Formats: sequence, structure tokens, C-alpha cells
Amino acid sequence: MIKDMTEGKPIKLIFQFFIPLILGNLFQQLYNMVDSAIVGKFVGVNALAGVGATGSLNFLILGFAMGICGGFGIMFGQKFGARDYRAMRRYIANSYYLVAIISSILTPLTVIFCRQFLIWMDTPTEIIEDAYNYIVVIFAGISVTMLYNTVSAVLRAIGDSKTPLYALVGSSIINIILDFVLVVGFRMGTLGAGIATVTAQAVSGIVCLVYMYKKYELLRFRKGEGRLGGTMAVHLLGLGIPMALQFSITAIGTIIIQAAVNGLGAAAVAAMTTGSKISTVFSGALEMLGMAMATYCSQNMGARKYDRIKLGVRAGIVLAAAACAVLITMIILLGRPITLLFLDKSQTEIIENTLVFIQWNAFCYPLLGLLFILRNALQGMGYSAISMLAGVSELIGRCLVAFWCIGPLGYVGGCLANPAAWILADIILVFSYFYAKKKVLSMAAGESRNE
Repeated sequence: MIKDMTEGKPIKLIFQFFIPLILGNLFQQLYNMVDSAIVGKFVGVNALAGVGATGSLNFLILGFAMGICGGFGIMFGQKFGARDYRAMRRYIANSYYLVAIISSILTPLTVIFCRQFLIWMDTPTEIIEDAYNYIVVIFAGISVTMLYNTVSAVLRAIGDSKTPLYALVGSSIINIILDFVLVVGFRMGTLGAGIATVTAQAVSGIVCLVYMYKKYELLRFRKGEGRLGGTMAVHLLGLGIPMALQFSITAIGTIIIQAAVNGLGAAAVAAMTTGSKISTVFSGALEMLGMAMATYCSQNMGARKYDRIKLGVRAGIVLAAAACAVLITMIILLGRPITLLFLDKSQTEIIENTLVFIQWNAFCYPLLGLLFILRNALQGMGYSAISMLAGVSELIGRCLVAFWCIGPLGYVGGCLANPAAWILADIILVFSYFYAKKKVLSMAAGESRNE
């Protein structure tokens, strides 16, 4: 269903758009949770640690790919808000060409060098084979990831957050079935878990692609709209590359932390792996709220309703504060039971360290909520380069923790990495938002005078 976010109460529009996004995110996180739970229970703790040891590398490469697709979506949303549907379709067509080119470059490079990346990260020898078997399949499916994220960006740009949800529900079921068949039945270990994840995401992307062209007439290409245009491709890359670099720069910081934690042994890696999985599920609510902000701001930027952007950011901060209160309460009450879904009761040290990680992260969620609201608002307004600056500040925060905290504090020092990164990113984003808001409001005043 198409949703026009340029009219109506901002807080209601953002909340309604957010609900399907968070449900979809929960199902997407279910992919990862099922992989980890089945691998941990049926293959072993080393296999679980192996999958977890790929997390930062996974984020580095796939984050770059997904960041590009997210940047493309900003342009789609702005053209939708401006009611320039022909230009929107032309940008969508150009994004498909760019996705094909980028994925054809990334896939062979990452598949060839992923083992060396794991070695450079000082991955423990007892888990490196499990890590490689998982990540090589994920990287082989980069084109699938980019397809799904581009199609989702198109749907979000026109206000449809429900279709990706329905597709993810179906693909989550497929993922669970394949995990049991490949990992438990055929004993394929982490390789089977990777195949299950890529296959499920492929189904989700194809279903969304077919459905949106059958459902939405305004997305069907007219004659001449499917050609590659150099200027449009440059515009898309101008939005996509900074967002991609922001993801990758952030990922480099997590890789540095991962390498430092790897030196503490497989038990520490397993604890941080499990903690990261759990924390990602909960923090996904804040990430999806930020995604709703990006759509809201891009549509209103395209419609030149600049005053509504300010109102939307205020509404987003209120919603983020409410979400943080709920999330922190849930982690306090449910942290241990959820941890036991991944780990055996006998693994006492790993369980306690996992709880330390998720609690440190949870109490700092207000920082993360502000980060997602401001960063996505700025991206929706077209200031995607600021994402890169915020990513650099996150990198600095994680490097400081890796070099100064993990040595003297051990595992607890690693738990400080995310909070430190969020604090520094927020400082950049707060100042950047007030600068952008002032500039946008001056644009609105200038247009009023011209009228």
C-alpha cells in the first residue's frame, strides 16, 4: 500500500510506517538467531563462535552493499514526494544497472580473499574453518542481498513497508526449514547455515520484485525509461557511496574490536557473538525507526515541505525515547532466558559474559536511538556525506576502546566499544542536524519570498 507522508500528523505517520518495519526486522533477525541457535546446539560452541567471528567482516562488505542501496532509496523517496514519477522510475532503472555492476565486482573479490581476511583478524585456529565455511557462502550471495535491499528501498520510498514484511515471513519459514535439513539432517555445519540464509533472502527479494511490479502501476517502466543514464547514475552514487562508506567505516571499527576480543580466546568470542546477536534483535527497533525517518524526510524534502521535517525529527525522538524504555525493561527481565536459547546451561562463564555485554549496550540505547533518528533524517534530506563523518567518529570510539580498554579491562573493555562509538557519533550528528535544519529552513524562506 502506497503511503504519502507529506500530509498528516508526523508522529502518527512515522509510527504506522515503523510497525511493519520492526516486524520485518524481527523476522530478518530470526534468520540470524535460528542460524546461531541451531549451530550452537547441534554443531557446538566453536561453530557458534566461528559464525560470530564473521560478523564484523560480514558487516564490512554487506554493510557497504546495503548502504549503497539505502542511498539509492533516498533519491526514490525524494522523487516520489515531488510527484515526479517518470524521474523516479528512471532512477530505479539506473539503480538496477549499478547493483549488477557492483555485485559482479564485490562477489569474486570477497569470495577469493575472505579466508585471508579472517587470518588478518587473528581468528582463533579452532574456529577459522567454521567461520570460512559460513562467510564464503554469504559473500557468494552478495547479489541476492543487493537485490533484496534495492527492491525494499523502492517499496519504502513509496511508503509501502508491509510488502517486505510479508515476504520476510515466508522466507523466515524457509530459512528455519533449511537450517534443520542442512545443518541437523545433512550435518553440513556452518556451510549449511550459510546456504539456508542466502536461499531464504533470495526468495524474499524475488517475491518482492515480482509483487511490486504487479501491484503498483506507477513503478512499471514506460518506453525509454529503462536506459542507463550517466548523470542519474552519478547522482545515485553521490548518495549511495557516502552511506556505503559510513557502514564500512563503522564495520572497520567492529573488526578492530573483534580482532582484540579474538585474542581473549574462543569463550570470549562466543560470549560477544551471542551478545551481539541478542543486542541486534533489540536495537533493530531503533534502526527501523530511523529507517522510517529517512522515508519521511526524503518524501517531504522532495515535496519541499521543509517545516514538516523539523516536526518529524521531534516526533522521531519522542518515539525513540519510548522504544528505549521498553527495550531496556525487556532486556532486564528477559536477558537470561533469551541467552539460554543459544547456550547450554553448563556454559556458565559464557552466559554471564553475554549478559554483561547486552546490559552495557541496553543502558546506552538512548544514545543509539538519537543516532538513528538524526542520521536517517540527514540522509533523507540529502546530506548523506555526514553519515561518513559519523562513521569516522564511531571508528575512533571503537579504536580507543580496543587500544586502551581491552588490554587492562579484558572482556568488559570490549563491552564499552559500542557506547563509546555512539557518544562520539551523536556529537557529530547533533551539530550537523542543527546546521542542516538552519539551511533547509532558509531555503523554505527563500522560496516563500520568490512566490
